[in-house]
Amino acid sequence: MPGRTLGGRYEVQDKVGAGGMAVVYRGLDRVLGRTVAIKTMLPQYANDPSFAARFKQEAQAAAALQSPYIVSVYDWGKDNDTYYIVMEYLRGTDLKSGIRRHGALDGKKVAQIGSQIAQALSVAHRHDIIHRDIKPQNIMVQPDGNIKVMDFGIARAKNSHLTTDNSVLGTAHYVSPEQTQGKPLGPTTDIYSLGVVMYEAATGSVPFDGDDAISVALKQVNETPQPPSQRNPAIDPSLEGIILKCMQKNPDARFQSADELVRVLHDYLAGRLQEVNNATAVLPLTTATTQIGAPSVTATQRVTPVRTTSTRARQTSATELARERQETEERRKGRRTILGVLGAIALVITVIAILWTTIFAGGGTKAVPNLSNLSREDAIEAIESTNWFKVGEVREGYSDTVESGCVMSQDPAANKQFAKDTEINITISKGEKPAEDVSVPDLTNMTAKEAEDALLSRGLVSKAGDGVYSPDVEAGKVVSQDPKPGTAAKAGDSVTYQLSLGVESVKVPDVTGMGQDDATATLSNAGFKVDVRKEASDEVAKGVVFRQSATEKADKGSTIVITVSSGPSSIDVPSVVGFTQEEAQSALGDVGFEVSVETASSSNVEKGKVISQSPGGGRSASVGSTITITVSTGPAQGDNS
Repeated sequence: MPGRTLGGRYEVQDKVGAGGMAVVYRGLDRVLGRTVAIKTMLPQYANDPSFAARFKQEAQAAAALQSPYIVSVYDWGKDNDTYYIVMEYLRGTDLKSGIRRHGALDGKKVAQIGSQIAQALSVAHRHDIIHRDIKPQNIMVQPDGNIKVMDFGIARAKNSHLTTDNSVLGTAHYVSPEQTQGKPLGPTTDIYSLGVVMYEAATGSVPFDGDDAISVALKQVNETPQPPSQRNPAIDPSLEGIILKCMQKNPDARFQSADELVRVLHDYLAGRLQEVNNATAVLPLTTATTQIGAPSVTATQRVTPVRTTSTRARQTSATELARERQETEERRKGRRTILGVLGAIALVITVIAILWTTIFAGGGTKAVPNLSNLSREDAIEAIESTNWFKVGEVREGYSDTVESGCVMSQDPAANKQFAKDTEINITISKGEKPAEDVSVPDLTNMTAKEAEDALLSRGLVSKAGDGVYSPDVEAGKVVSQDPKPGTAAKAGDSVTYQLSLGVESVKVPDVTGMGQDDATATLSNAGFKVDVRKEASDEVAKGVVFRQSATEKADKGSTIVITVSSGPSSIDVPSVVGFTQEEAQSALGDVGFEVSVETASSSNVEKGKVISQSPGGGRSASVGSTITITVSTGPAQGDNS
């Protein structure tokens, strides 16, 4: 795909990401000269006619969303069998990577990010678009700290059923209960997912996890999230109440619009007292017999301004949790065993959830070791020697500062506290990144500035060569270049261009006095075209050039008019009386006269011969004038003489 041009406009460059249904490339809009992101759908989806129609409809809808917190969609189209969307190219990192790298964010930053996402959702919801896949992987954090929400309304046709592939597992961590159950969706489904995102940002971990998408989705339906403050005691109770209200199982108990959530988050950031109704309290865990879609228990919690966490409040919350856990276990023992696959799965999930919660509630974290600049082998050994962390993915990347073969980054970051068996992902330096190949643009007919801008946009260096004459390209515009258009080059390579000097003016040879043929050849050899005209002359012999249209300089390739003598202007008229008609016409034409023929009967002059002429022989006449001859048709009828 890199190197291909889509729609005759968008040049596909390097691959920057991939998902379950599409691949994203960095590209160049050749018309506007700007960098763009190009998302191309995978062939297995592009070949589905219903999906293609939905893709078109939703791409157009996404393009209508205008917000500083939504990635802009510029264009969409189909090139052969490839469907593509052209979007704003974003610089930064996704929120998921940021959380992995830095761990939990402070409460103010969580609220700021949540507010910006909610503002983006507000715009979408006003256009009747439900995102349905709000997750930190779809939130891009830009260098200025602001966010952009990606993938609005794109490629949802295949997400209606959960599978066990990795891409769907990622979605299951953030999916709402009603989405899991296939129920009708409204704006509150996005609010639930946003609550999960804020939960993860505030604690450094998702509220529900499991080995596959099904187990995670069932937890979304059946289990109550552990209060964020039990994972991160620094979380303010006010922010905790907002997050838990977003994550209510019952959509009617959540914030009913993104605008409402924006107002609450703004009030929180301003330190104003707010009351959040139906916020999720520390609820009893559901048992194995709980049905999917059962209504959740609700409570009311008052959100106060940002302040230091109350130790007493935490202890009370923990006491209630323990008591409710005990009551739940007693109720469990009294219920009958539920047969069937769903009951068995829910039972296993519940037991795992209790054990998992107990482990986290009891603490048990260690600081991540600093692996910076260690070799691959030393870094892996350092992780394994902790007997606490596990080696995660070992990736490779380019670095201008870290020696090849050494750790350039790690995820999670060093010195952050994480639980046992947390995987540490490391990225090994491959050294400095080699310059990427770029395609040399066609500079023909560009001005010098236009050529320099076109080269600069691709990281190439412009170099002006000597000017050259051109009969085809306007002066001051590029007539040639080296390397040629389409050649692969490295960033920083030079491209030399030559500007046209216009049409070259050259010395016109003097051909007066030459014969017509010699004059024509001389001018042609000098690069001119020749137009021959004839004119009588009393001084210049017939067939000799006696005038030309240019004598100094003229544009090479232009036309030079030469005038050739046709002989004297006046001469004596030959006598042709007694000549045959053909002989007379030949004799008069040879000296430059035109001939007009008349006929008359004659008993004295043989038929076909000239009886008389006008002007008569021996008289003077202008060359080119007409001589009238009278030709005999023989004796008239009845003439016996």
